[in-house]
Amino acid sequence: MQNSFLPPPNSRDVVVGLVGCGVMGRGIAQIAALAGAQVHLNDSREGAAAAARQELLATFGKLVEKGKLDKAAADAAADRLQVGAQLQDLAGCHVIVEAIVEDLAVKKALFTSLEDIAGPDTILATNTSSLPVTAIAAGLRHPERVVGFHFFNPVPLMKIVEVIGGFLTTPEVADYLLALGRHWGHNAVRAKDTPGFIVNHAGRGYGTEGLRVLAEGIASVPVLDNILRDTAGFRLGPCELLDLTGLDVSHPVMESIYHQYYEEPRFRPQVNTRQMLTAGALGRKTGHGFYRYGADGKKEAIPEPVHATQLPSTVWLSRERPELAERIASLIVAAGIPIETSARPSDSALCIVTPLGEDATTCCVRENLDGRRTVAIESLFDASRRRVVMTTPATTADYLAMACGVFGATGIPVSVIRDSAGLVTQRVVTHIINIACEIAQQEIAEPADIDRAVTLGLGYPLGPLAWGDALGPNIVLAILNNLAQQTGDPRYRPSPWLQRRALLGLSLLHKEI
Repeated sequence: MQNSFLPPPNSRDVVVGLVGCGVMGRGIAQIAALAGAQVHLNDSREGAAAAARQELLATFGKLVEKGKLDKAAADAAADRLQVGAQLQDLAGCHVIVEAIVEDLAVKKALFTSLEDIAGPDTILATNTSSLPVTAIAAGLRHPERVVGFHFFNPVPLMKIVEVIGGFLTTPEVADYLLALGRHWGHNAVRAKDTPGFIVNHAGRGYGTEGLRVLAEGIASVPVLDNILRDTAGFRLGPCELLDLTGLDVSHPVMESIYHQYYEEPRFRPQVNTRQMLTAGALGRKTGHGFYRYGADGKKEAIPEPVHATQLPSTVWLSRERPELAERIASLIVAAGIPIETSARPSDSALCIVTPLGEDATTCCVRENLDGRRTVAIESLFDASRRRVVMTTPATTADYLAMACGVFGATGIPVSVIRDSAGLVTQRVVTHIINIACEIAQQEIAEPADIDRAVTLGLGYPLGPLAWGDALGPNIVLAILNNLAQQTGDPRYRPSPWLQRRALLGLSLLHKEI
């Protein structure tokens, strides 16, 4: 490519063609025009490009009314929006971005047509979220100028764009779009052309592990969502999120990424969402998914489960992990219950263990405790909004009631789950961290870009690598090793990126020379 053909990314001389005027296309056109680019709108549907321009003008007007946009700037952006009736009208564009249906054959046909229309140095960009950029470019005369430019919906609010070079994309092309995306007001991050790129790859951990918890019968749908919202800080529980996106979208993506990675166990989908998809229980859009929704689209309220409560005379707290025991001791003291200090529990004490990646049964047997009187408690994550109690298969109703009485004494809700290696939050969060470590290990993206993309693209409370640092890489490694040992599932095998940094005492964000 002749770099002299392209004006600087921040120049008002940049001419952008936008093919596909749906929600994503309009969003991209909006940020481009507001940043000073000349934008030519095109859509194969008759009248769609003109209608999109009118919608964008209405959007500019609303922004002016709210005081978020100066009227002069809105008028100038409106003047920069042009409607192209035919693809040939995009001949003079410096960059052409497609935002059409996620169908490889359809995209390849479009790019073949664009190659005959656009100048030899025009950058051809795809907003694909899941298709390989290399496959889209395959067969073109100039595949080196084809690049991924993946925005997220709604584009003006989701301030992240992934720039993906295909196998033959020249570095200068990706560099230009990185600069262009930043000029348009977004955090632009570079990603390797791999299934899911950064965000959709990193996002595999949350939903698939949550679904695995459901499949094992560990917790109900609302209990699972409540735990992950309140103890880990996710905005939505995994089932709420799947209902929002719709299983007609989410489940095929889960299957696609799983198969594209040749059945990598970390991305394994679950049967339950396939069954729901077959039944047409897609989520909000059908009024029924994991939850039911009213005509107004609001989720039907599910009352917090009511557990029987009583208070034990004393509590015996495991000291296998003193740092975790200290966190739980304060909750017990707040309930006004004495904590036994003897090495062995008395005959009637409620026994509490604090697993890391293990189940309550393993901890109980290792410490030679009475399974009928033993429960586990989530001790690693936030307990200010919810406490999580895990039973052994032998725990009696009386002792469960005592545990609920102790941990709910101050009015904080208590969720009860069945025995599981890693409880709920530990296994979900460390699974997310482990996948992010593997993304870094495979050099799909820079460590800092992984965290930036995930926090902006998925809204997680922390970037996964920073989250691993906050918990402690050695703690994360211990949980994953215990999960792998107890389940025998290679899904939980630790990434080498995590193992080496944990052993060396390095941050998970540390990049090698």
